[in-house]
Amino acid sequence: MNVRNLALRVLYSVERDSAYSALVLNNSIKENKLSSVDASFLSALVYGCLERQLTLDYIIGQYSKIPLKKIDLKTKIILRLGILQLVFMDKIPDSAAVNESVKLAHKNKLARSTGFINGVLRSVSRAEEKFTLPDESDRERYLSVKYSCPEEIVRLWITSYGEGIAEEILKSLSGRPQLTARVNTLKTTTGELIAELEREGVKAAVSDLDPNAVVLKNTGSIESLRAYREGKLYIQDPASQLCVKALDPKPNENMIDVCSAPGGKSFTAAQYMKNRGRIYAFDIYEHKLSLIKENASRLGITNIRTAIRDASDENSGLDLAEKVLCDVPCSGLGIISRKPEIRYKKNLIDNDLPALQYKILCNSARFVMTGGTLVYSTCTLNPDENNKNAERFLSEHREFEPLKLDLGVKRMINEEENTLTLFPINRVTDGFFIAAFRRKSAR
Repeated sequence: MNVRNLALRVLYSVERDSAYSALVLNNSIKENKLSSVDASFLSALVYGCLERQLTLDYIIGQYSKIPLKKIDLKTKIILRLGILQLVFMDKIPDSAAVNESVKLAHKNKLARSTGFINGVLRSVSRAEEKFTLPDESDRERYLSVKYSCPEEIVRLWITSYGEGIAEEILKSLSGRPQLTARVNTLKTTTGELIAELEREGVKAAVSDLDPNAVVLKNTGSIESLRAYREGKLYIQDPASQLCVKALDPKPNENMIDVCSAPGGKSFTAAQYMKNRGRIYAFDIYEHKLSLIKENASRLGITNIRTAIRDASDENSGLDLAEKVLCDVPCSGLGIISRKPEIRYKKNLIDNDLPALQYKILCNSARFVMTGGTLVYSTCTLNPDENNKNAERFLSEHREFEPLKLDLGVKRMINEEENTLTLFPINRVTDGFFIAAFRRKSAR
């Protein structure tokens, strides 16, 4: 199968069916048994188009007489792929980018679009200046097109964090984030794991944020690594590891993870607890709980109990626990570099998520015993889902007090001592929010 045709199929599935890019891409690589070279090219085409989609559409608009909304989806994707190669991929000759795009249209029975595709791409190829950005005087529009991010998100970040931080976040959206694994301390040590990985040809270095986190390079397929199969590591961003550090679970305690899937934070907590005590991991989907149990078994973790439960259900009761984690559903604005298509979803900002999150937080607070810790977290960058929910909780729950966070990370914005916003700047962590509370009395 032609790699460009595979890219078209993946991108079409992501846009038409709202499929997850990473899942569809990985399946395509496996099903077609692509070489490492072809897999890299496919990944570059898919992620390049997703990361620059808004910019690519802006360029199309500068050359096409047909309004963008009236262009057939497959034709539009072929144009995006062609312009990506012409403007942003230096090693591909212009002739190849144009000719292969026209062939791609023929292969997909788009004969009536071939002349249009050929004309637009040849115009881009001939242009001395491929495109011009909007005037910088309209700062939000300029940044939106330059970094391929909807204006409403750009506006949110500028308003919330200032233009300097906002632009640094926008810069982080392109390119692949670093891959970090958690060392399974129940089976090995950081030094032993690094040595073992190096024998398998993987470069591993200790993260600056946690001595049991390692940054990986040249991994190939993670699942094929012996260390992975033997349960000595699992993939987890440092932000999630810091979240568990904030919770500080200890051996022989009881912990509740109210929205646990895919289970990484429960796995890390089990290590803090030395596999002693009990972790109750809940989710609303059975297939996700099955994955938690499967990975817990691979990691040799035996103190996790799973069950179906809706964290927003006020009638759902649980026994009290020393530690309760609310890693709630969110808009995902902190992980766009991992899931680039997120930014193009509708209603990412104006939605009911903050209300749902707050309901889950309040419901879960009922199960924290006196003296216990409650941690609220998201993987988004929106104060309505983050700081405002944390502030509201303290104002309406006098039985809780703020628990100061000292996680070895310098705050980049002015916020309360019991909260921490992590930004994906320099790709060290995902964008993430953590808030910690201690129950000081019964209600």
